[in-house]
Amino acid sequence: MAEQSNQPKLNRRVLMRSALAATAAGLGAAVLPAGPATRPAHAQARKATFVLVHGAWHGGWCWQRMTPLLRAAGHEVYTPTLTGLGERAHLGSEYTSLNTHITDIDSMMRMEDVKDVILVGHSYAGFVVTGAADRAPERVRMLVYVNAFVPENGKSLLDFVPPDRREAYEKPGREKGYFETFPIASYAVTKPEDVAWVQPRITPRQSYRTFAQPLKLRGDLSKMPKAYVRCADPVYGPMEPFAQRLKNAPGWKYVEASGGHDAMVTNPRSLADALLKLA
Repeated sequence: MAEQSNQPKLNRRVLMRSALAATAAGLGAAVLPAGPATRPAHAQARKATFVLVHGAWHGGWCWQRMTPLLRAAGHEVYTPTLTGLGERAHLGSEYTSLNTHITDIDSMMRMEDVKDVILVGHSYAGFVVTGAADRAPERVRMLVYVNAFVPENGKSLLDFVPPDRREAYEKPGREKGYFETFPIASYAVTKPEDVAWVQPRITPRQSYRTFAQPLKLRGDLSKMPKAYVRCADPVYGPMEPFAQRLKNAPGWKYVEASGGHDAMVTNPRSLADALLKLA
C-alpha cells in the first residue's frame, strides 16, 4: 500500500523535473504549451517602434532619461537629432528649413527601414512629424503630439503666434536668420540638477526658416490614428489651445502626463507611461 500511495507523488516529481530541464534547454513550450495563463504578459502586448522627435533648440539627447523605460517594456526606440541642433549643430545654416527637418525624419525611417512606427513629436516637432508622416504614411501606425503644435496645411509655426506679438517676434528672426533659445526655466526645467544637465546641451540658436516655412502636405492624413499628450504640471500656455481642442475630438486619443513642457527631462516615468498607454 505504501508503494502505491507514493507512486503519484513520485510521478509528479519526475514530471516537474522533466519540465524544468526542458525549460532550461529552451524547450519548455514542448512540455508546457503557452496558453493565456502561462504566456508572459509582455508577449501579449503589440511591439511598437517609437521614433521620438525633439522640439526646437533641443536634440535627440533630451530623451535619454525616458528611452530605457520604453525599451524595458519591449519596444524599439529611435531618437534622431534634427539638422543644426544637438550634436548636429555644426551642420546648420540660415538655409536649414522645416523641409530639411522633415527630410531628416523621412530619410531616417527609410534608411532604418522601420515600419509600424509610433511617430512622436514634441513642441515644434509637431510640424516635423506631420510632414514626415505625410511623406511616408505606410510606415506610421500613429502620430503622437507631446505638448506640440498640431499644424494646418499651408501654415507655418509663426502663423500660430498671436497677431499682436508676431511682428516683434518675427523681425529679429528675419534680420538675424535665426531665433535664440528661450530661457531653460520657460521649459519648466527648474531643479538645479536638471538645469545643469540641459543648459550645456541646448543649442543657442535655430534657423528662422524652420519656423517661417509653411507646411506643405502632399496627401490626406485625416484617417491616420492620432493622439495628444498634455504635459500638465505645470501647464505650458502656448500649447493649451491644442490640448483643449483635441481633448474630446473625434478620432483622437488624449492622455496627460505629469511634468512641465520638458517632461521627458523632469518626469520621464510619467511621459513614458503615457506613451505606453497609447502603444
